[in-house]
Amino acid sequence: MRKAYVLAFVVSLLAWATSTAFAGGTKEQPSGAAAKPTSAAASFLAGEVTDTGGIDDRSFNASAWQGLQDAQKATGMQIQYLQSTNQSDYVPNIQQFVQKKAGIIVTVGFLMGDATKAAAAANPNQKFAIVDYSYDPPLPNVLALIYQTDQDAFLGGYLAAAMSKTGKVGTFGGMNIPTVTIYMSGFVAGVRYYDQKNGAHVQVLGWDPEANQGTFTNDFTNQAKGKAVTEALMNQGADIIFPVAGSVGLGSAAAVLQHNQASPDHPVYMEWVDTDGYISAPQYRSLFITSVTKGIANSVKAAATEALDGTFKGGNYVGTLANGGVALSPYHDFENKIPAEVKTAIDKIKQGIIDGTISVDPKSYPIPQ
Repeated sequence: MRKAYVLAFVVSLLAWATSTAFAGGTKEQPSGAAAKPTSAAASFLAGEVTDTGGIDDRSFNASAWQGLQDAQKATGMQIQYLQSTNQSDYVPNIQQFVQKKAGIIVTVGFLMGDATKAAAAANPNQKFAIVDYSYDPPLPNVLALIYQTDQDAFLGGYLAAAMSKTGKVGTFGGMNIPTVTIYMSGFVAGVRYYDQKNGAHVQVLGWDPEANQGTFTNDFTNQAKGKAVTEALMNQGADIIFPVAGSVGLGSAAAVLQHNQASPDHPVYMEWVDTDGYISAPQYRSLFITSVTKGIANSVKAAATEALDGTFKGGNYVGTLANGGVALSPYHDFENKIPAEVKTAIDKIKQGIIDGTISVDPKSYPIPQ
Protein backbone atom coordinates (compact mmCIF):
# COMPACT_ATOMS: atom_id res chain seq x y z
CA MET A 1 0.00 0.00 0.00
CA ARG A 2 2.81 2.42 0.86
CA LYS A 3 4.46 2.04 -2.56
CA ALA A 4 1.14 2.67 -4.25
CA TYR A 5 0.57 5.73 -2.08
CA VAL A 6 3.94 7.25 -2.90
CA LEU A 7 3.54 6.47 -6.60
CA ALA A 8 0.10 8.04 -6.64
CA PHE A 9 1.47 11.11 -4.92
CA VAL A 10 4.40 11.58 -7.27
CA VAL A 11 2.32 10.97 -10.40
CA SER A 12 -0.39 13.31 -9.19
CA LEU A 13 2.17 16.00 -8.59
CA LEU A 14 3.83 14.47 -11.88
CA ALA A 15 -2.58 39.31 -14.11
CA TRP A 16 -1.73 41.34 -13.01
CA ALA A 17 1.86 42.08 -12.14
CA THR A 18 2.17 44.26 -9.10
CA SER A 19 3.66 47.60 -9.96
CA THR A 20 6.42 47.13 -7.43
CA ALA A 21 7.51 43.91 -9.10
CA PHE A 22 8.67 45.52 -12.33
CA ALA A 23 8.27 49.27 -12.17
CA GLY A 24 10.63 49.33 -9.21
CA GLY A 25 13.17 47.05 -10.88
CA THR A 26 14.88 44.16 -9.17
CA LYS A 27 13.80 43.57 -5.57
CA GLU A 28 16.21 44.45 -2.81
CA GLN A 29 18.71 41.74 -2.01
CA PRO A 30 18.94 40.58 1.62
CA SER A 31 21.26 42.33 4.03
CA GLY A 32 24.84 41.16 4.27
CA ALA A 33 27.69 41.07 1.81
CA ALA A 34 26.61 39.81 -1.59
CA ALA A 35 28.86 38.26 -4.15
CA LYS A 36 30.21 40.63 -6.77
CA PRO A 37 28.30 39.64 -9.89
CA THR A 38 30.09 38.33 -12.93
CA SER A 39 28.98 39.69 -16.27
CA ALA A 40 26.92 36.54 -16.76
CA ALA A 41 25.23 36.89 -13.37
CA ALA A 42 24.57 40.60 -13.83
CA SER A 43 22.55 39.90 -16.96
CA PHE A 44 20.84 36.75 -15.62
CA LEU A 45 17.24 37.11 -14.45
CA ALA A 46 15.51 34.60 -12.20
CA GLY A 47 11.78 35.23 -12.02
CA GLU A 48 9.15 33.88 -9.66
CA VAL A 49 5.45 33.61 -10.44
CA THR A 50 3.58 33.33 -7.17
CA ASP A 51 0.40 31.46 -6.50
CA THR A 52 -2.57 33.43 -5.20
CA GLY A 53 -1.28 33.42 -1.62
CA GLY A 54 1.22 36.10 -2.59
CA ILE A 55 4.85 36.78 -1.85
CA ASP A 56 4.23 37.45 1.87
CA ASP A 57 2.21 34.34 2.68
CA ARG A 58 4.81 33.24 5.30
CA SER A 59 4.65 29.88 3.54
CA PHE A 60 5.56 28.38 0.16
CA ASN A 61 5.51 31.55 -1.98
CA ALA A 62 7.67 33.39 0.53
CA SER A 63 10.00 30.40 0.82
CA ALA A 64 10.56 30.30 -2.94
CA TRP A 65 11.30 34.03 -2.92
CA GLN A 66 13.78 33.49 -0.10
CA GLY A 67 15.50 30.91 -2.26
CA LEU A 68 15.89 33.45 -5.08
CA GLN A 69 17.11 36.07 -2.64
CA ASP A 70 19.71 33.61 -1.37
CA ALA A 71 20.78 32.87 -4.95
CA GLN A 72 21.07 36.60 -5.64
CA LYS A 73 23.20 37.10 -2.56
CA ALA A 74 25.49 34.23 -3.54
CA THR A 75 25.90 35.10 -7.21
CA GLY A 76 24.73 38.64 -7.91
CA MET A 77 22.01 37.49 -10.33
CA GLN A 78 18.92 39.64 -10.85
CA ILE A 79 15.60 38.51 -9.34
CA GLN A 80 12.01 39.64 -9.77
CA TYR A 81 8.56 38.30 -9.03
CA LEU A 82 5.07 38.60 -10.44
CA GLN A 83 2.16 38.06 -8.09
CA SER A 84 -0.91 36.08 -9.16
CA THR A 85 -4.12 37.30 -7.59
CA ASN A 86 -6.18 34.57 -9.23
CA GLN A 87 -5.54 31.53 -11.40
CA SER A 88 -6.13 33.44 -14.63
CA ASP A 89 -2.90 35.35 -13.90
CA TYR A 90 -0.67 32.28 -14.22
CA VAL A 91 -0.33 32.21 -18.01
CA PRO A 92 0.25 35.95 -18.61
CA ASN A 93 2.67 36.18 -15.70
CA ILE A 94 4.73 33.27 -17.01
CA GLN A 95 4.66 34.78 -20.49
CA GLN A 96 6.00 38.09 -19.20
CA PHE A 97 9.12 36.34 -17.92
CA VAL A 98 9.44 34.38 -21.18
CA GLN A 99 9.40 37.67 -23.07
CA LYS A 100 12.04 39.09 -20.73
CA LYS A 101 14.22 36.06 -21.55
CA ALA A 102 14.57 35.07 -17.90
CA GLY A 103 17.35 32.59 -17.21
CA ILE A 104 14.91 30.56 -15.12
CA ILE A 105 11.24 30.93 -14.28
CA VAL A 106 10.13 29.54 -10.92
CA THR A 107 6.42 28.82 -10.63
CA VAL A 108 4.97 28.10 -7.22
CA GLY A 109 2.21 25.68 -6.37
CA PHE A 110 0.37 22.57 -7.51
CA LEU A 111 -2.28 24.65 -9.26
CA MET A 112 0.32 26.06 -11.66
CA GLY A 113 1.20 22.64 -13.09
CA ASP A 114 -0.75 22.91 -16.35
CA ALA A 115 0.28 26.49 -17.12
CA THR A 116 3.94 25.65 -16.52
CA LYS A 117 3.78 22.54 -18.70
CA ALA A 118 2.19 24.47 -21.57
CA ALA A 119 4.78 27.23 -21.38
CA ALA A 120 7.63 24.71 -21.20
CA ALA A 121 6.35 22.90 -24.29
CA ALA A 122 5.97 26.14 -26.23
CA ASN A 123 9.43 27.36 -25.17
CA PRO A 124 11.74 24.31 -25.08
CA ASN A 125 14.87 26.41 -24.52
CA GLN A 126 13.39 28.19 -21.51
CA LYS A 127 14.35 26.77 -18.10
CA PHE A 128 11.67 26.34 -15.45
CA ALA A 129 11.42 25.10 -11.89
CA ILE A 130 8.07 24.40 -10.26
CA VAL A 131 7.40 23.99 -6.56
CA ASP A 132 4.98 21.25 -5.47
CA TYR A 133 4.31 19.61 -8.82
CA SER A 134 5.97 16.97 -10.98
CA TYR A 135 5.43 15.46 -14.42
CA ASP A 136 5.35 11.88 -15.64
CA PRO A 137 7.32 11.58 -17.79
CA PRO A 138 9.63 14.38 -16.59
CA LEU A 139 10.02 17.45 -18.79
CA PRO A 140 13.57 18.16 -20.00
CA ASN A 141 13.41 21.89 -19.32
CA VAL A 142 11.49 21.77 -16.04
CA LEU A 143 12.95 20.87 -12.66
CA ALA A 144 10.06 19.71 -10.49
CA LEU A 145 10.58 20.29 -6.77
CA ILE A 146 8.42 18.01 -4.65
CA TYR A 147 8.63 17.02 -1.02
CA GLN A 148 7.68 13.90 0.91
CA THR A 149 6.00 15.95 3.62
CA ASP A 150 4.07 13.05 5.07
CA GLN A 151 7.40 12.09 6.65
CA ASP A 152 7.92 15.17 8.81
CA ALA A 153 4.15 15.61 9.26
CA PHE A 154 4.19 12.12 10.84
CA LEU A 155 6.67 13.46 13.41
CA GLY A 156 4.45 16.49 13.92
CA GLY A 157 1.41 14.28 14.46
CA TYR A 158 3.22 12.19 17.05
CA LEU A 159 4.31 15.34 18.88
CA ALA A 160 0.82 16.85 18.75
CA ALA A 161 -0.70 13.69 20.22
CA ALA A 162 1.92 13.62 22.97
CA MET A 163 1.30 17.27 23.90
CA SER A 164 -2.50 17.28 23.75
CA LYS A 165 -4.30 17.61 27.07
CA THR A 166 -7.79 17.14 25.66
CA GLY A 167 -7.10 14.06 23.56
CA LYS A 168 -8.18 15.93 20.42
CA VAL A 169 -6.05 17.65 17.79
CA GLY A 170 -7.16 19.39 14.61
CA THR A 171 -5.97 19.99 11.07
CA PHE A 172 -7.46 21.66 8.01
CA GLY A 173 -6.33 22.47 4.49
CA GLY A 174 -6.51 25.25 1.95
CA MET A 175 -7.65 22.91 -0.84
CA ASN A 176 -8.18 19.19 -1.22
CA ILE A 177 -5.14 18.67 -3.46
CA PRO A 178 -2.26 16.20 -3.05
CA THR A 179 0.33 18.71 -1.84
CA VAL A 180 -2.01 19.66 1.01
CA THR A 181 -3.49 16.30 1.93
CA ILE A 182 -0.11 14.55 2.05
CA TYR A 183 0.70 16.74 5.06
CA MET A 184 -2.65 15.99 6.68
CA SER A 185 -2.39 12.25 6.10
CA GLY A 186 1.11 12.11 7.54
CA PHE A 187 -0.12 14.05 10.57
CA VAL A 188 -2.99 11.60 11.08
CA ALA A 189 -0.61 8.64 10.75
CA GLY A 190 1.70 10.12 13.37
CA VAL A 191 -1.18 10.55 15.83
CA ARG A 192 -2.34 6.98 15.23
CA TYR A 193 1.20 5.69 15.70
CA TYR A 194 1.36 7.53 19.03
CA ASP A 195 -1.90 5.93 20.06
CA GLN A 196 -0.66 2.48 19.05
CA LYS A 197 2.62 2.80 20.94
CA ASN A 198 1.22 4.47 24.05
CA GLY A 199 -2.22 2.89 24.46
CA ALA A 200 -3.80 6.30 23.88
CA HIS A 201 -6.91 7.42 22.02
CA VAL A 202 -6.08 10.85 20.61
CA GLN A 203 -8.60 11.91 17.96
CA VAL A 204 -7.80 13.92 14.83
CA LEU A 205 -10.47 16.39 13.76
CA GLY A 206 -10.57 17.80 10.24
CA TRP A 207 -9.26 14.97 8.06
CA ASP A 208 -10.24 11.39 7.27
CA PRO A 209 -7.56 9.99 4.93
CA GLU A 210 -9.46 6.80 4.13
CA ALA A 211 -12.51 8.73 2.94
CA ASN A 212 -10.45 11.59 1.48
CA GLN A 213 -12.75 13.98 3.32
CA GLY A 214 -12.03 16.81 5.67
CA THR A 215 -12.14 20.51 6.38
CA PHE A 216 -10.91 22.94 3.71
CA THR A 217 -11.21 26.68 3.24
CA ASN A 218 -10.92 26.27 -0.56
CA ASP A 219 -8.30 28.98 -0.90
CA PHE A 220 -4.92 30.02 0.48
CA THR A 221 -5.63 33.67 1.23
CA ASN A 222 -8.77 34.19 3.31
CA GLN A 223 -7.60 34.54 6.89
CA ALA A 224 -11.14 35.09 8.13
CA LYS A 225 -11.98 31.55 6.99
CA GLY A 226 -8.91 30.25 8.81
CA LYS A 227 -10.04 31.94 11.98
CA ALA A 228 -13.57 30.56 11.70
CA VAL A 229 -12.42 26.99 11.00
CA THR A 230 -10.00 27.09 13.92
CA GLU A 231 -12.65 28.40 16.29
CA ALA A 232 -14.86 25.49 15.25
CA LEU A 233 -12.05 22.98 15.87
CA MET A 234 -11.32 24.48 19.29
CA ASN A 235 -15.04 24.38 20.15
CA GLN A 236 -14.90 20.65 19.43
CA GLY A 237 -12.04 20.27 21.90
CA ALA A 238 -8.89 20.40 19.77
CA ASP A 239 -5.97 21.91 21.65
CA ILE A 240 -3.29 21.48 18.95
CA ILE A 241 -4.05 22.95 15.50
CA PHE A 242 -2.15 22.20 12.28
CA PRO A 243 -3.27 24.42 9.38
CA VAL A 244 -2.06 23.43 5.90
CA ALA A 245 -3.32 26.49 4.09
CA GLY A 246 -0.59 29.05 3.49
CA SER A 247 -1.48 32.52 4.71
CA VAL A 248 -4.95 31.29 5.75
CA GLY A 249 -3.06 29.84 8.70
CA LEU A 250 -2.39 33.35 9.98
CA GLY A 251 -6.11 33.60 10.65
CA SER A 252 -5.86 30.34 12.53
CA ALA A 253 -3.05 31.75 14.66
CA ALA A 254 -5.07 34.88 15.39
CA ALA A 255 -7.93 32.72 16.63
CA VAL A 256 -5.66 30.65 18.86
CA LEU A 257 -3.98 33.73 20.31
CA GLN A 258 -7.36 35.27 21.06
CA HIS A 259 -8.48 32.06 22.74
CA ASN A 260 -5.37 31.87 24.91
CA GLN A 261 -5.77 35.47 26.04
CA ALA A 262 -9.36 34.77 27.05
CA SER A 263 -8.72 31.29 28.54
CA PRO A 264 -5.11 31.16 29.78
CA ASP A 265 -5.83 28.08 31.90
CA HIS A 266 -6.82 26.07 28.82
CA PRO A 267 -4.24 27.01 26.19
CA VAL A 268 -4.28 25.85 22.58
CA TYR A 269 -1.08 25.53 20.57
CA MET A 270 -0.15 25.10 16.93
CA GLU A 271 2.21 23.55 14.44
CA TRP A 272 3.02 25.73 11.40
CA VAL A 273 3.53 24.46 7.87
CA ASP A 274 6.13 24.80 5.08
CA THR A 275 8.42 27.23 6.93
CA ASP A 276 9.58 27.65 10.51
CA GLY A 277 6.71 29.78 11.81
CA TYR A 278 8.77 30.94 14.77
CA ILE A 279 10.86 32.86 12.24
CA SER A 280 8.36 33.62 9.47
CA ALA A 281 5.45 34.66 11.73
CA PRO A 282 7.20 35.92 14.89
CA GLN A 283 4.06 37.61 16.24
CA TYR A 284 2.74 34.13 17.00
CA ARG A 285 5.90 32.58 18.43
CA SER A 286 4.20 31.76 21.71
CA LEU A 287 1.85 29.37 19.89
CA PHE A 288 4.22 27.22 17.83
CA ILE A 289 5.34 23.93 19.36
CA THR A 290 7.17 23.23 16.11
CA SER A 291 6.76 23.59 12.34
CA VAL A 292 6.46 20.91 9.67
CA THR A 293 8.76 22.29 7.00
CA LYS A 294 10.07 21.61 3.53
CA GLY A 295 13.29 22.91 2.02
CA ILE A 296 11.78 25.09 -0.67
CA ALA A 297 14.31 27.90 -0.25
CA ASN A 298 17.33 25.63 -0.59
CA SER A 299 15.98 23.75 -3.59
CA VAL A 300 14.92 26.94 -5.40
CA LYS A 301 18.32 28.50 -4.72
CA ALA A 302 20.01 25.41 -6.16
CA ALA A 303 17.82 25.44 -9.27
CA ALA A 304 18.52 29.11 -9.97
CA THR A 305 22.25 28.70 -9.38
CA GLU A 306 22.41 25.66 -11.66
CA ALA A 307 20.57 27.57 -14.39
CA LEU A 308 23.14 30.34 -14.09
CA ASP A 309 26.25 28.12 -14.13
CA GLY A 310 25.05 25.81 -16.90
CA THR A 311 24.51 22.64 -14.85
CA PHE A 312 20.69 22.81 -14.82
CA LYS A 313 18.84 19.60 -15.67
CA GLY A 314 15.13 18.97 -15.82
CA GLY A 315 13.54 16.13 -13.93
CA ASN A 316 12.25 15.53 -10.43
CA TYR A 317 13.76 16.42 -7.07
CA VAL A 318 12.12 14.76 -4.06
CA GLY A 319 12.89 16.21 -0.63
CA THR A 320 12.88 13.65 2.20
CA LEU A 321 13.98 13.33 5.82
CA ALA A 322 17.03 11.46 4.56
CA ASN A 323 18.28 14.25 2.29
CA GLY A 324 17.10 17.12 4.49
CA GLY A 325 14.44 18.21 2.02
CA VAL A 326 11.79 18.00 4.75
CA ALA A 327 12.25 18.46 8.48
CA LEU A 328 10.62 19.17 11.80
CA SER A 329 11.79 22.62 12.89
CA PRO A 330 13.43 23.33 16.27
CA TYR A 331 11.12 23.48 19.28
CA HIS A 332 12.30 26.98 20.22
CA ASP A 333 10.32 28.21 23.26
CA PHE A 334 8.92 24.72 23.81
CA GLU A 335 12.34 23.06 24.05
CA ASN A 336 12.03 22.69 27.82
CA LYS A 337 8.28 22.04 27.80
CA ILE A 338 8.32 18.90 25.67
CA PRO A 339 9.15 15.84 27.78
CA ALA A 340 12.58 14.35 27.12
CA GLU A 341 11.09 10.94 26.39
CA VAL A 342 8.90 12.45 23.66
CA LYS A 343 11.88 14.12 21.99
CA THR A 344 13.83 10.87 22.19
CA ALA A 345 10.94 8.96 20.65
CA ILE A 346 10.68 11.44 17.78
CA ASP A 347 14.40 11.08 17.04
CA LYS A 348 14.00 7.30 16.89
CA ILE A 349 10.89 7.54 14.73
CA LYS A 350 12.72 9.83 12.31
CA GLN A 351 15.41 7.21 11.86
CA GLY A 352 12.78 4.50 11.43
CA ILE A 353 11.11 6.50 8.66
CA ILE A 354 14.47 7.01 6.96
CA ASP A 355 15.42 3.33 7.08
CA GLY A 356 11.93 2.21 6.05
CA THR A 357 10.97 0.36 9.22
CA ILE A 358 8.18 2.84 10.07
CA SER A 359 5.43 3.54 7.56
CA VAL A 360 3.94 7.03 7.26
CA ASP A 361 0.81 5.76 5.51
CA PRO A 362 -2.22 6.20 7.81
CA LYS A 363 -3.66 2.98 6.40
CA SER A 364 -0.89 1.17 8.28
CA TYR A 365 -2.57 2.23 11.52
CA PRO A 366 -6.29 1.49 11.25
CA ILE A 367 -8.52 2.90 13.95
CA PRO A 368 -9.69 0.12 16.32
CA GLN A 369 -13.33 -0.77 15.77
